[in-house]
Amino acid sequence: MAEAPALGHRRVLAIALPIVLSNATVPILGAVDTGVVGQIGEAAPIGAVGIGAIILTAVYWIFGFLRMGVTGLASQAHGAGDRAEVEAMLSRALLIGGAAGLAMIVLQVPVFWGAFQVSPASAEVEAMARDYMGIRVFSAPAAISLYGITGWLIALERTRGVLVIQLVMNGLNIALDVLFVLGLGWGVEGVALATFIAEWSGLAVGMWLCRDAFAGPGWRDAGRVFDALRLKHMARVNGDILIRSVLLQAIFISFLFFGADFGDVPLAANQILLQFLHITAYALDGFAFAAETLVGQALGAKVRARLRRAAILTSLWGLGSSAALALVFALAGGRIIDLMTTAPEVREAARIYLPYMVLAPLAGLAPWMLDGVFIGATRTADMRNMMAVSFAIYAAALALLMPVFGNHGLWAALLVSFVARGVTLGLRYPALEAQAQG
Repeated sequence: MAEAPALGHRRVLAIALPIVLSNATVPILGAVDTGVVGQIGEAAPIGAVGIGAIILTAVYWIFGFLRMGVTGLASQAHGAGDRAEVEAMLSRALLIGGAAGLAMIVLQVPVFWGAFQVSPASAEVEAMARDYMGIRVFSAPAAISLYGITGWLIALERTRGVLVIQLVMNGLNIALDVLFVLGLGWGVEGVALATFIAEWSGLAVGMWLCRDAFAGPGWRDAGRVFDALRLKHMARVNGDILIRSVLLQAIFISFLFFGADFGDVPLAANQILLQFLHITAYALDGFAFAAETLVGQALGAKVRARLRRAAILTSLWGLGSSAALALVFALAGGRIIDLMTTAPEVREAARIYLPYMVLAPLAGLAPWMLDGVFIGATRTADMRNMMAVSFAIYAAALALLMPVFGNHGLWAALLVSFVARGVTLGLRYPALEAQAQG
């Protein structure tokens, strides 16, 4: 196995920047999906595509643990020079992704029924959404397997490959959206078919990018791929990440639900400001992913000094990005709000709560970066436990602040949850670093 380049700023950026660019393509696709059905001239198709995409995204999100778990485990195997295990990890990821996708196809009727019980829509919108999801669900094996391929490529510092997959998928999706909906008049079904083709095409590109793994013997070594101890360890890692992610999602869902109690205007303002958080996440993900890769490799190689350097370098870039975002939000936040809404009362309300968005990138830096560090080290039990503590702190902050300060208290509680996640994981960092001896 070729010797890795020196661990410096250039290497961090080589991993991080393609992820940042890849993330930037995601909202563009969503805008095009909405835009093409908007040309039909009716409200129902827009709602159907929106709710159908949200439901499928939420279900697929459950399997996001596959991306994180594969990155941590594969990067450690790569750092240890265990090429056969790196290859076997890819096979496990593809098998899990394929099995999960097939389960989605088989269980689509009860899954979709349950989703519409939680989020009911008009009969017309629901019928169109079911048609949309009924097509897209058949690309579930590809969509979920791509989580594993993405994690594997990140582990090997091949994030340009991740960018290529996103560019091919989203570019093809956009082109087919225009052809099927505007050219052929296929409506909602056309949007779904475009995504179906794009996701299977993305998987094909991903498999091609991983072709060197299939040239070795490890990917087809059944004894290794299905090794009971390795499968048990992978299941434990993925289970911890899933619990942590569910608790994190519960914080954001409860934030939305509690925000609805303050009326339509504060709710709309909160929704707009949450887009600032999404921008922050897109920017910091690249450096957090770099931390996953470099920390995992250092731990696999048992080089403690390299692990610490990886954590520090990636966090410095994260800090620079967070400070830049805070400055942009402070200086241009009002103009960004005006681009997102024309409603005067919503603009005014969003400006009132904008200071929380100036603080959010700084408060969120530690938890975002430490998540990357802990995923790379597969210290997932710590992530699970500290997330549970942070959730309890968030709940206490809600109970104390929201009755007194209203929506201000709600935003303050959310920032408190960020700080709690950073502090609690920070307290566990010395134990993580002690794993790497050498």
